[in-house]
Amino acid sequence: MKHLVIYAHPNEQSLNGHLKKVVTEHLTQNGHEVILRDLYQLNFNPVLSLEDMEGQRIGRVNEEVKTEQNYIVWADCITFIHPIWWTGLPAILKGYIDRVFSYGFAYQYDQGIQKGLLVDKQTVIINTHGKSRTEYHNLGMDTALSLTSDKGIYSYCGLEVKQHFFFDKADRANSEVIEEWTNQIKSLFVE
Repeated sequence: MKHLVIYAHPNEQSLNGHLKKVVTEHLTQNGHEVILRDLYQLNFNPVLSLEDMEGQRIGRVNEEVKTEQNYIVWADCITFIHPIWWTGLPAILKGYIDRVFSYGFAYQYDQGIQKGLLVDKQTVIINTHGKSRTEYHNLGMDTALSLTSDKGIYSYCGLEVKQHFFFDKADRANSEVIEEWTNQIKSLFVE
């Protein structure tokens, strides 16, 4: 299986960095093809420009965006690894979605009806956040996060959400908890 891993955290030594390493090593060791796109290392430009917007409508994108779109076309499964900051995606990843998941590539409208174009592909989302699962539930943030990313981005574009991990209290996780998360991730990628 062909796996594209899109990683968005500036610190390679972070928990997210550890989870990225777990995913890429586990997939590679199990015979999968893996391409990693580290948005910070790539210095990906997250700013959707007027030129980008005008180009999207006529199917023209710049080379940086086209490169990322080619990786998405290649992949059977796209795994996003990132923290939840201010109840959402890190800015660099939000900009990646704005620019790369463009009209005519990831979705389009056909006679006024929205149609996702990234069908026959799966996605896995691995998120870390500081609040507890209970706090997020009591605030309704667990539902909001699932709606805005799973339905509002990934399903909207035709991707099948295979799993969305929310690893809570990440800033206080001990080695046993991190090992449990590691095992959850590995068990998802057994086939």
